[in-house]
Amino acid sequence: QVQLVESGGGLVQAGGSLRLSCAASGRTFSLYAMGWFRQRPGKEREFIATISRSGTSTGYADSVKGRFTISRDNAKNAVYLQMNSLKPEDTAVYYCAVSRYSGPVTSPSDYNYWGQGTQVTVSS
Repeated sequence: QVQLVESGGGLVQAGGSLRLSCAASGRTFSLYAMGWFRQRPGKEREFIATISRSGTSTGYADSVKGRFTISRDNAKNAVYLQMNSLKPEDTAVYYCAVSRYSGPVTSPSDYNYWGQGTQVTVSS
């Protein structure tokens, strides 16, 4: 059984920054790619960022490219999402997920374990 616990969400003003963390347990973390997704009110869950098992390859949604950075620390079984220049439209529940694969992937169906989510609210 895999458990993922996100933290670091909160309320921030537009232009500010937040760093999300995701702690993983119960699986050989370093074998699998990880991802971050978000779900805005009334919207479907959308891909934000992905990172390969080694951390050497990453991918981002166009909406966050240049503002968000995904990273991982396999020694700590953790993945992070640094979010800068936040906008009100970034307001959402953010989820981390473990992939079925070692390389970066973007579809929710490529991920088989999910955290419970952390709320990020960006005020204008």
